[in-house]
Order: sequence, then C-alpha cells, then structure tokens
Amino acid sequence: MTNGVLTGRHALVTGAGSGIGAAIALRLIADGASVTLAGRRRAPLEEVAHKAESDRTFIADGFDVTDSAAIAAGLDAARSTFGPVSILVNCAGEAPSAPFEKTDAAMWAHVLNVDLTGVFNVTQAALADLKAHGRGARIINIASTAGLAGYAYVSAYCAAKHGVIGLTRALALELAKKGVTVNAVCPGFTDTPIIARSIAAIVEKTGRSEEDAFKEFVKSNPQGRLVEPQEVADAVAWLASPGASSITGQSIAVAGGEIMAG
Repeated sequence: MTNGVLTGRHALVTGAGSGIGAAIALRLIADGASVTLAGRRRAPLEEVAHKAESDRTFIADGFDVTDSAAIAAGLDAARSTFGPVSILVNCAGEAPSAPFEKTDAAMWAHVLNVDLTGVFNVTQAALADLKAHGRGARIINIASTAGLAGYAYVSAYCAAKHGVIGLTRALALELAKKGVTVNAVCPGFTDTPIIARSIAAIVEKTGRSEEDAFKEFVKSNPQGRLVEPQEVADAVAWLASPGASSITGQSIAVAGGEIMAG
C-alpha cells in the first residue's frame, strides 16, 4: 500500500539493515519511492527487503561508507536498477562509548571516519545526481541529539555528529539555488539494537539491573521513554516530501522535548 507522494523517486538509504535506517527505508517505500538498501552485510538488508514486500527495492551490500570504491560500485549498480538518486539518506553510523581518557586515537579516527567522513564520502559520490535532479532533490543526514548537546563517554560520537550538523548547514547554503535541500534529523535515545547492546554492556560492567540501565537512557527525555524508529522515519519522510521544499539547513530533534531551540 502506498500513498504515492514519492512515486518515481529513487532514494538511497545507508545503514538500511536495522534500526532507524530500516524504518526509514520501509517508510520511503510505503510513500512510493524506489529504495536502494545500502549496508555492509547482505542478510539484514534482505530481511528489510522481505518486510517491504515490494519490487521497488535494490540491495547494495558491501556498501562501506569509508571505502570510496565500494560506494562507487554500489551507486553504479543502484543507478542501473532505478536511475539517478534524487533522495539521499545518510544513516550509517556507529556509537562506541568510552571515557575520554580511554578513547585512543584508533577509536577516535574510526568513529569520525564512519559517522562524519562517511557522510562526506557518500554525499560527494551522489552529488551529481542530486544537482541534476534539482528542485525536489533531498539530502537528509541522520545526526543525533549528540550533535546538538554533549554527552559523557561518547566524545568521538559527539564530535562526529556536531560535524555532520556543520556539514549539513554548509551544504544547504551551497545547494540552495539548485533546489536541493539539506537537513539533519537528530534522534534522541531510540529503541534500536544499539541501545539494547548498550544496556547489556552497562548491566555486564556495573552489575546494575536492566531496569536501572534502561532508566539512564530515558531520564533525559521529558516524555520518559525511548524514541521509536518509526518516529524518526516519519520526520525523514516529511523532509523528503514536496511539502518540505522550503526547509533546508535545519537540525530537527526527534527527542521528546530533550532539546529546546534557544
């Protein structure tokens, strides 16, 4: 069942195999888009394609956002299937945690390479398609409230996501006359496998109960809950729609009121 608002559009979603990326891909398919599911591993992408029950999906596995050759190969295959990309959703990312003093150079470089340089790599590779499409083309970067505020024990992640927001704002200005909008969606703590793993790690390292660990992740949300991946996907779908043509350079928090604009 589709509402058709994105019929005829080709969306590329990185990190599409689980969590927020999977929810975004499924929502864009429901809105009529043809979607390239991009990620490093094939099996989770196939699961998302199966859930979609649509012939408007293409799986680009081996899509490592830190590898320019892999990105180029994935994009070439995607274009051969659905034509030029007119909606790009950069969702691939990692969020390891460690105290700053235990964050070594290798961890720092890895997180910035995946979460920030990965956005640069994929966007630059798809940019010719987006500019050629012109008005209606979309770049939507999945950042985080960690790009709008600070959190302890994830300094590399915070730095990377602040960088994504800076890149979003700069590119929005560069592309404004082309009709290409560039925005960031900034989820708070979201009910994804990453959070489940984080809760398990807290329980293992501290001996605290799962309930107590869970409370750590919801205490910053005034609504007292985790954000649902579908809520993030709904925000992305709106930004991808024709009705959001005047929205660009924005960082939209989906976080239950955790972040308030000053």
